[in-house]
Amino acid sequence: MRGGTTTLFHYLRQHPEIFIPQRKEVHFFDDDKLWRDGQADYARYHAAFARAPAGRLLGEATPIYMYWEPALPRISAYNPAMKLIMLLRNPITRAHSDWNFVRTEGGEPLSFHEALAAEPERARQAAPGQLRFKAYVGRGMYTQQLARIWSFFPREQTLVLRTDDLSRALAPMFARIASFLGVAHFSPARDFVAHARPYEGEMSEEDRRYLAGVFEPEIRALERLLGWDCSDWLAEGARRAGES
Repeated sequence: MRGGTTTLFHYLRQHPEIFIPQRKEVHFFDDDKLWRDGQADYARYHAAFARAPAGRLLGEATPIYMYWEPALPRISAYNPAMKLIMLLRNPITRAHSDWNFVRTEGGEPLSFHEALAAEPERARQAAPGQLRFKAYVGRGMYTQQLARIWSFFPREQTLVLRTDDLSRALAPMFARIASFLGVAHFSPARDFVAHARPYEGEMSEEDRRYLAGVFEPEIRALERLLGWDCSDWLAEGARRAGES
């Protein structure tokens, strides 16, 4: 969530070999009500692809599948050959963007500082399940989520990308995606930027320092796991408030 998936969704919908429903976030595998009896009716899922032309590669974009623990075994049981693409954004700025999105939608009464302080108690109240909404820090713990994904799918069926590359390295990103999916290489016909909105409040220097401290071990672990250099993420987290 808040990692660029809507932008990627619109780009991939332009590909002539791919069909993605016009409605983003199908929310089939994370909808626990549909799985109350242990097995959902796949016809509801297939209905989202009813308009797909023959021969297209089918896909959808529901970011919470990565985070919501029951979703992965359901996806694996449905299609163990499924390919998964994940976009990871700097978790420091992602947390603030997530809060701002929920806040502007009317779902968060607390300031960002208050919401960060409230998250541990909110998570405790959600136990033994997960905190589904307002998990501003929790959803940025990527290494745990990747480890869980790889416990259900081999790594070669997953592609982990950086959100930053949507703006700075789009052509190489799309080359990797096309090779991963086995479709023709292409360039999007038009640029698309999703969910750009003004912020309800800037991130304070105190909150930026707090998140940098929380996420530095996670970012370092992600660097080791993926062979990435995320020094720019940490540098961004160290910047003074008001510079973002």
